[in-house]
Amino acid sequence: MPRSPIIPPSPSEEAYAVDEDQGEVFTSEDPIALFAEWLALAAKKEPNDPNAMALATADADGLPDVRMVLLKDFGAEGLTFYTNIESAKGRQLAANPKAAVCFHWKTIRRQVRARGTVTPVSTEEADAYFATRARGAKIAAWASAQSRVLEGRFALEKAVAAKAAEFGLKEIPRPPYWSGYRMIPSQIEFWANRPFRLHDRLLFTRAGAGWKTTRLYP
Repeated sequence: MPRSPIIPPSPSEEAYAVDEDQGEVFTSEDPIALFAEWLALAAKKEPNDPNAMALATADADGLPDVRMVLLKDFGAEGLTFYTNIESAKGRQLAANPKAAVCFHWKTIRRQVRARGTVTPVSTEEADAYFATRARGAKIAAWASAQSRVLEGRFALEKAVAAKAAEFGLKEIPRPPYWSGYRMIPSQIEFWANRPFRLHDRLLFTRAGAGWKTTRLYP
């Protein structure tokens, strides 16, 4: 099989190598505050879904899996996302309640990675968030057997129509198999682009009630 050619650097990459320097980016000793600052900047610059994160889980055999999900809340207690708990990610988290996430914001040339243990959110939290979803998204949560085999697109559309007819104009409750998870980070790493690939990396590791910081080579 012929080998694929190496992709040459893009003009923008070459420009960053010579001209771009972001200045001081590690402006807080609290990783949650620093993440909030970076996320706010990304929200101003990133054209789509600045709260999108790659979520990596592993099954009972240790085989990893990854997909994009949306961060819905964060704070000192952790990073929260919602899903069908009978999905592949839900089954994997039931077998192995640990995960890693990665945010990559190309427009500001920064990245945040975190990993830690995962716990379910409370029923009250799940109910409160589900209540904020658009009606169509609520119906979709009932109609989709997420990650399971789908016979065809029409089967999904039929299930959506059936659930829409079932609920009519009534309030749509949260499905019992739809909830949220909170990842409690044990490590959070911040990465910022620098000229000539001499990037900045700062790792926060939990140490008791606080955090230990470590600079890493790029």
